Amino acid sequence: METFANVFQYPYSVVSHEPFDMKGLWGKKYFHNNNPIVLELGCGKGEYTVGLARMFTNVNFIGVDIKGARMYTGAKQALEENLTNVAFLRTNIEIIDRFFDVDEVQEIWLTFSDPQMKNPHKRLTSSFFLERYRKFLCDGGVVHLKTDSNFLFTYTLYIIKKNNLPVLLSTDDLYHTNVELDEKTKEILDIHTYYENQWIERGLNIKYVKFRLPHEGTLCEPEVEIELDDYRSYRRNKRSSLEKSR
Repeated sequence: METFANVFQYPYSVVSHEPFDMKGLWGKKYFHNNNPIVLELGCGKGEYTVGLARMFTNVNFIGVDIKGARMYTGAKQALEENLTNVAFLRTNIEIIDRFFDVDEVQEIWLTFSDPQMKNPHKRLTSSFFLERYRKFLCDGGVVHLKTDSNFLFTYTLYIIKKNNLPVLLSTDDLYHTNVELDEKTKEILDIHTYYENQWIERGLNIKYVKFRLPHEGTLCEPEVEIELDDYRSYRRNKRSSLEKSR
């Protein structure tokens, strides 16, 4: 991917203390426009990044992941389709705030993130990460979570409730929901990732929540125990004997 013009590779092992030279300047230096910027964190093969970019040509999309082998698929596809509103950033999400400046991003997508049932600090909807998103997400910017994990979905709902975050849409069974969706929202949510197709084949419900993240207030973790998922990942059993976790 070193030869791909739409890929920037800064894994934690090579990140210096020098500021990223496009921080605050993605629109000017890479996209060459002032269009809104949307991130997909943990983008995998980049299905959502590329799919959304096709649908919204007046919005800039950046897929972020540490796994270059997965990201290669979406980056190559974007180049082949000449999608100039797409970029990919290979880095650790723990340091995502090094790459974007205040109010530079309007929305964040979290698509089938690892639920990290043992470690709340690694969950992408934890207060640890939400505080990082606040550093570059505009005030009241939107966070989308699409997941097969009942644990992560339930945990995220508790985070939202604990911190009084405004919910725009929530369903625990996206494709059989009674929640009324407009046609554009249906089209967006019907973009399927590689992993999502695996979960659907297993008969798992897909959960979705969309909420706003205001800048005001101190974020707190919920003090609750949540029943663990009975699997860890596709075709692999969970490793822990625990039934619940905070």
